[in-house]
Amino acid sequence: MQSTIDISWVQLALFMLILVIPFFINRYLKLALGKEIISAVLRMTVQLILVGLYLQFLFELNSLPLNLIWLSLMLLIGASAIIGSAKLPKRRLYLPVITGLVVGVTPLIAILLLALLQPAPLYSAQYMIPMAGMLLGNCLSGNIVALQRLFSAFEEQKDQYEGALALGVSPYQAAFPFMQSALKQSFAPILASMTTTGLVTLPGMMTGQILGGSDPMVAIKYQLVILVAIFVMLTVSVTLSLILTIKSCIEPSGLIRVVLMKK
Repeated sequence: MQSTIDISWVQLALFMLILVIPFFINRYLKLALGKEIISAVLRMTVQLILVGLYLQFLFELNSLPLNLIWLSLMLLIGASAIIGSAKLPKRRLYLPVITGLVVGVTPLIAILLLALLQPAPLYSAQYMIPMAGMLLGNCLSGNIVALQRLFSAFEEQKDQYEGALALGVSPYQAAFPFMQSALKQSFAPILASMTTTGLVTLPGMMTGQILGGSDPMVAIKYQLVILVAIFVMLTVSVTLSLILTIKSCIEPSGLIRVVLMKK
């Protein structure tokens, strides 16, 4: 197996010229997305370069306090991104969402590092940071879908919710069918992805390892570990976030304190 083939900055810059294709489509079809495309590409490029420089420093230093600070920052930004993308106010939802993410990711990272991979040192940034990033990154969309679906259901099925309250059930019991629906919609994409992985798609981590020179079977084992971990974290984080959200955002009388913000 070959080692990773490096890409020069000049080669990368020349490759980026391929972006003229989406720009042409945008102009030809009058989509008015030029500024958004430029902003997204520039932000992506700058952010990745800065993160790459920081990760080089982080990997060389390999400090447990720094690793934990970076992981905490990832969790805080991830929670904020979930609530913002779901078009919900942060004041009441930040604690439920951040709790779901922390409870979901912490045991999994501990199991992966302490029991499965056992790098030296155990808190190795080379393993801790990328794995935490993959777990958190793949759980963002699931949490967004779940929260949007939950509060949309409160608006669209208000009569059903109020009817259940009138029959004497608790607010949590009245909201339970909405939570079930939100969880099913949240889990549907990853279940579909897992079903077709290997036949239709080759996941990014596996592809990256193979391109980096790893044996395909080693790459497959890592990919299986990550996909299972992502699914477990998604189920834990979304379920806990929704339970805590319902308890935090619904008064004992059944009044809902939070609504979706209009676009």
